[in-house]
Amino acid sequence: MKAILALADGTVFEGQQFGATGETVGETVFNTSMTGYQEVLTDPSYKGQLVTMTYPLIGNYGCNEMDIESIRPQVEGFVVREYSAYPSNWRSQWSLDAYLQKHGIIGIQGIDTRALTRRLRIHGVMNACLSTEQVSLGSLVAKAKAWHGLVGHDLVQRVTCPNPYAWNGHPEHGEGQPPALRNAACSSRRKYRVVAIDFGIKYNILRQLTAHGCEVQVVPATTTAAEILAAEPDGVFLSNGPGDPSPLDYAIRTIQRLIGKKPLFGICLGHQLLSLALGGKTYKLKFGHRGANQPVQRVETEQVEITSQNHGFCVDIDSLPSRVDVTHINLNDGTLEGIQHRDYPMFSVQYHPEASPGPHDASYLFSKFTRLMENSPAGT
Repeated sequence: MKAILALADGTVFEGQQFGATGETVGETVFNTSMTGYQEVLTDPSYKGQLVTMTYPLIGNYGCNEMDIESIRPQVEGFVVREYSAYPSNWRSQWSLDAYLQKHGIIGIQGIDTRALTRRLRIHGVMNACLSTEQVSLGSLVAKAKAWHGLVGHDLVQRVTCPNPYAWNGHPEHGEGQPPALRNAACSSRRKYRVVAIDFGIKYNILRQLTAHGCEVQVVPATTTAAEILAAEPDGVFLSNGPGDPSPLDYAIRTIQRLIGKKPLFGICLGHQLLSLALGGKTYKLKFGHRGANQPVQRVETEQVEITSQNHGFCVDIDSLPSRVDVTHINLNDGTLEGIQHRDYPMFSVQYHPEASPGPHDASYLFSKFTRLMENSPAGT
């Protein structure tokens, strides 16, 4: 079946449909990873976006129930050069086509993804409409132009968990289990109690926290500081998530009321929200950073880390208060990648240390968090 991707600037790409059928709109972005398409599909930070993979062959190792980062695929649509209809991998449970069909995600293949990526790099990411319906090209372009976009909209409410849950290593969020069983799932041998605020959290972050000795309670994005402090955690984790951080006033207020009370560690959107809570400002990048090959320099040691990233907004370095130190810098464009506070036990990074692209270049950040909980008066 024919599929059409129509950009808001009037550019149209015609290809073939795979996955679900229908019509969807979103912000078109590109990801430069060579593998990990299932992790990309299920990353809640992609809510509201049509994701283009720059690597040309996608689907060759299929999909499985283990390589997921959330309960279901989160992208609005999926764009590839060539879809591999015959996956070959001993871990494969479904083809990519079947996986997308199951979750109602439209895919398009057979288009020039190199040309699309160049257009997005030159002109910036833009809204688009992806359709398998037999409608005029002009109407698809008009729908792309009419879509509200990401700026100023709260997408976190579409991906956060509905209720608190104890992470037990299983991707069902513990839902459906009696509360006593959910709480018992976290081993009493865990050394640190962590409350993770779910702005669109990835499962591998929870796995990494658990591997570093943390008993993790995940709470919805609207959870108040008073409710978090009442749980008496040793530390609070601020998760990744989708879209523009500036409309999330409720999250910013919560973080402000936690500063100095407990050690804080933020990743991606959590980094942006912590920066806003400290008085910083954010802005939208032209085409963002998305991929598993982003070079970042650690300022303290001048060591270069190969990082995985997925963000379209960034913190303005010049807006940070004087008591906040820059810890990491993106070597491609000089943008901010990490901060820490001089007076309070808290730090954050823009990239994803749990994604292991280096593969272990950034794993020390989880150990840094546990040291803060071990040593900080705010962690007791």
